[in-house]
Amino acid sequence: MATHLASSDIRIDGRLQLLGLVIGLVFVVFAVRLFQLQILQGDELRRRSEQNAVRNVRLRAPRGEILDREGRILATTRPSYALQIIPDHLTRPDVAWQALGQLLEMEPATLEARNRERRGRGRFKPVSLVDDLDFDELARVETHRYALPGVVTDVQPRRHYLEGPLASHVLGTIGEVRSDQLQKPAFADYRAGDVVGQTGLEARLERHLRGRDGGRNVVVDVAGQEIEVLEEVSPVPGGRAVLALDLDLQQAAEAAFLDVPEGEPERMGAAVAIDVNNGDVLVMASRPTYDPNSFAGGIDTATWAALTGNEWHPLQNRAIQNHFPPGSTHKAVVAAALLQEGVVGPNSRVFCPGYFRHGRRTYRCWKRGGHGSVDLHRALRESCDVYFYTFGVQLGIDRLAKYARSFGLGSKSGIGLPAEASGLVPSSEWKKKRFSEPWYPGETVSAAIGQGFNLYTPLQLALAYAAIANGGKVPKPRLILRLESRSGEVLDTVPPETLGEVGVAPEYLAMVRRGLEAVVEERGGTGARARVEGVRVAGKTGTAQVVRLELTEDQKDDEIPIRYRDHAWFAAFAPVEAPEIAVAVFIEHGLHGATAAAPVAQRILARYFEKKRAASAGVPVAVD
Repeated sequence: MATHLASSDIRIDGRLQLLGLVIGLVFVVFAVRLFQLQILQGDELRRRSEQNAVRNVRLRAPRGEILDREGRILATTRPSYALQIIPDHLTRPDVAWQALGQLLEMEPATLEARNRERRGRGRFKPVSLVDDLDFDELARVETHRYALPGVVTDVQPRRHYLEGPLASHVLGTIGEVRSDQLQKPAFADYRAGDVVGQTGLEARLERHLRGRDGGRNVVVDVAGQEIEVLEEVSPVPGGRAVLALDLDLQQAAEAAFLDVPEGEPERMGAAVAIDVNNGDVLVMASRPTYDPNSFAGGIDTATWAALTGNEWHPLQNRAIQNHFPPGSTHKAVVAAALLQEGVVGPNSRVFCPGYFRHGRRTYRCWKRGGHGSVDLHRALRESCDVYFYTFGVQLGIDRLAKYARSFGLGSKSGIGLPAEASGLVPSSEWKKKRFSEPWYPGETVSAAIGQGFNLYTPLQLALAYAAIANGGKVPKPRLILRLESRSGEVLDTVPPETLGEVGVAPEYLAMVRRGLEAVVEERGGTGARARVEGVRVAGKTGTAQVVRLELTEDQKDDEIPIRYRDHAWFAAFAPVEAPEIAVAVFIEHGLHGATAAAPVAQRILARYFEKKRAASAGVPVAVD
């Protein structure tokens, strides 16, 4: 028994010794490793751990899409690869600038200049050097980034306009929030560097399109590489906006502006097409134009200088921001007023010898030989100035002004785009206030044919012709149909509205419509170039003088300097028997409404009815 106990004690002692030896060896290993980490490699590891940092990465929300009436995307968001540096991690700046310059084929000094000195916590925040790398540039940078501490790449949402300059004045532009905007209560939740809508619908719908940014906290090493994601909140994309614009018609309008005879300058001006019954803005084109994609990542100095220094002001939306004398397109409104006030009847006639004398002045008709005896129908068809001179003076400026305003002329339409011009309808009261002078009857002579002080926007003229077409109601222009969530849930709709009624009896408007139909469809009409096969079109040409007639009357059209050429107008609606669409086209310095503006309107109308016929036949219409 004693022998057995002794043997057991010996075995236990041996195991304890072996366990003690193992434990001792473990402590030795730990001690050696601790010596290595703290003594031999302590300085290096301390430096590396200090350079690891937690970075807050902002995840910008994609802006909401803007669609046309058929759901086709006009503005969206695409991924953009940005090249950035983190100043505190940039251990060898000179090497980095030289290397990046070679990789991107840029001047190193240009890249260096984009780096602003950062202090405090700003040293750890990325500085953007190039905002939109293409895939080749991205690949070259990523291949060498391991050797460039402090250089990082990032993916950010970037605004993208699929059709480039198409409808750019309607869609608008985006840009960094300005310092003066940050001082306003409306921008209380914005901060420097945020992107906001600055013009057009991008500005009007900023809150809906904006979305909500997210973010993540990440651990990064000395080279700026992400080691670990600690926390992430995903961004919430902005909502969608569905417009009344029709992409097909917009394309047809803008293509028509570009279709000019060889040697002639590109057409400038605007075109507007609206649904006469509900005010839907189907087309709003303005030329010259610009590409809003140039603003998406911050517009460069050269492009901005080219746009702002252009004498023809491509950033202005001529459809609503500029107003011009309407010329003879105004005669349709004058005719309605003459009929309603009983100044003329359908058979009232005037003899046109080619001129009209009032007081000591002689006013010429556009047709030097005169039109002979004309009634209202023929006066509209052939645009006889003498007819409207004669009866316009009898009507008087104040009654003429009353009816012009009832057609929506001379006042803002409320379309909701920034900087809409009000235009001008002159009256005796207006002149007294403006010039402290009485209104002279001779001034009514010019006003009766759309010259003198009259100033209208193309949108206003389209609304006036819509009222003639639909029986007397001036529709409020509707540019936005509805607002949706990102998933397509309808959040808000915009119902049709009416700005007012013109106060002209239906039978008199019908007489005006017949006269306008004759302009396009009858022999001798001035608007024959607006004819559309299979459709009865009503319209009116107009030419608005820019300088006094005697300064250019002996010159051929192509000899007149462009800035002295007359403006060209054409306004129309169709089909005559049941009007659906009204169009107003203005060609700045286009000389003649019949030859410059009417063909543009024809292209819009032809496309509209082509689509309608295709839809009724169940055939899809391809986009140009």
